[in-house]
Amino acid sequence: MAHTDGDRRPKYQRIADSLREAIQSGEYGPGDRLPGENDLMATYGVARMTARQALSVLRDEGVAEARKGAGVFVRAFRPLRRRGIQRLAEQQWGNGRSIWSTDLENRMLEVDQLTVSEESAPNRVGAVLDLAGEETVCVRRRRFVLDGKPVLLATSYLPTSLVAGSAITQEDTGQGGTYTRLAELGYKPAHFREEIRSRMPSKDEATQLSMSAGTPVILICRTAFTDEGRPVEVNEMTLDAASYILEYDFDA
Repeated sequence: MAHTDGDRRPKYQRIADSLREAIQSGEYGPGDRLPGENDLMATYGVARMTARQALSVLRDEGVAEARKGAGVFVRAFRPLRRRGIQRLAEQQWGNGRSIWSTDLENRMLEVDQLTVSEESAPNRVGAVLDLAGEETVCVRRRRFVLDGKPVLLATSYLPTSLVAGSAITQEDTGQGGTYTRLAELGYKPAHFREEIRSRMPSKDEATQLSMSAGTPVILICRTAFTDEGRPVEVNEMTLDAASYILEYDFDA
């Protein structure tokens, strides 16, 4: 690939961009093997390190994945479309459906790790839930797996004083999940606030989500409020950014 005055990108970046465009155009489909280092060296007249860097860019973006001894392949995983408004509608959880089912499009999202415990509230959570003194929280930690790939870590905090003795303190909360149980307890969620940001994952997060190097995480912190404005849950979610599309569909 010849260098031009109008294109000052590093050679490895230009090669990665060309491969990405080929993937997006359908020249390479999900599961297809991409040109290897030797192929790229011959095609673009570059050193092996440059070819390796180009393929690393696509792996870091989650576009491609390396298979030991076989090469680099277009990632076949289809991202989840997280419908941020529809999933929290009362007609969803109020009818006994999981809020997660809004995102799935007939795919299976499974919880492969789940713990429920009573703990002291982290300061940031206690402040949001307006907890008094030494009041504890019920903590529900889950890892969600889609098509065999971990995609989401979620930790919910609820005041122990509200949920003690209910199914919320059990692993299986029943149909409709936590929000239906809160409604039955007299604390029906009526308003939600979500804060979204992004950063690189911690080592533990990258391990738990089986993430490729260089892939960021999306952090979503949701607070559920009753109609009277009382906060009843804080849910901190860590999403593999390569596994999600965030969709917000609302009227003007």
